[in-house]
Amino acid sequence: MIDYHRIEDNQALQINDVTSESALVDQEYKAVSYNIGFAAYTPDFGFFMDGGTKSRANSEESVKSVIDGIGDFLKSENPDIILVEEVDKNATRSYHYDQEVALRGKLDGYDSMFTVNFDSPYLFYPITKPHGKSYAGMLTLSKFNIESGLRRSLPIENGFMKFVDLDRCYSVSRITVENGKELVLYTLHLSAYTSDGTIATDQLKMLISDMQAEYEKGNYCIAGGDFNKDLLGDSGKIFGIDGTNYTWAQPVDSKLFDGTNLKIVAPYNEKNPIPSCRNADGPYNYKQFVLTVDGFIVSDNVTVTNSDVYDLQFKYSDHNPVYMTFKLNK
Repeated sequence: MIDYHRIEDNQALQINDVTSESALVDQEYKAVSYNIGFAAYTPDFGFFMDGGTKSRANSEESVKSVIDGIGDFLKSENPDIILVEEVDKNATRSYHYDQEVALRGKLDGYDSMFTVNFDSPYLFYPITKPHGKSYAGMLTLSKFNIESGLRRSLPIENGFMKFVDLDRCYSVSRITVENGKELVLYTLHLSAYTSDGTIATDQLKMLISDMQAEYEKGNYCIAGGDFNKDLLGDSGKIFGIDGTNYTWAQPVDSKLFDGTNLKIVAPYNEKNPIPSCRNADGPYNYKQFVLTVDGFIVSDNVTVTNSDVYDLQFKYSDHNPVYMTFKLNK
């Protein structure tokens, strides 16, 4: 690494404005969250930070094919809100293919907003094939008009891990609701690679505090993305794979929600549980540790009617997409 800097907090975000629609109350909507792993994690991919060997996607052609597949999937599902994490705009690891532009080109009819959370001039590691330059982030797409967008910087570690972790943040999108209130939408990707477990907790505390403050103003709040937390509490038991040696995703401390009007929505079907993430320490196989780290937080004026994981069998990423259907209460 030849340089390090953090992106400023409270940064206003540019919105690609294509719709004037407001959200309606008592109308069922669908939100989808998908960590696309910078379009590198085909089933044969194991990432060097997870114990695998690869630091870059297999080829530019592979990246384009994966983005095409993801775009086609999202278009076919036709959600009202889409939250996408690990989207490269200009990165060595994905052959400088602009994934944000490509996805927006596939998904017309959505307001969109891009939030940078990885701006690394050059990471000289691994030595044989460096991870290189990365300019990447999170993409928020909405069939409702996004009135404004804001980037909030999250606390991160100060030691060596800051060089290999993202510049963690969440974005805040404000959507007008027909009753004059706002739907405040948060897109997030919390820390995984930390030596100090308190950092991830501090990140959640900040998000929860922000959401609770918006709720107390009378607004509706939905957060979604990759929490890097075991949202099911004990995914190893649920999916029948021992997770003793995989401690990077701990359960969420339920006490963080005490005294709030917020709750975690963990995508889960008891009759047919599907994980949202595989541990990418090598090519995907049925014995690999899997868990659910992707999901949502909602305020109690949002009624959730269903939430589950799409079983794509990790075809395009080390994550499967998750969804939530919901209504804004009258």
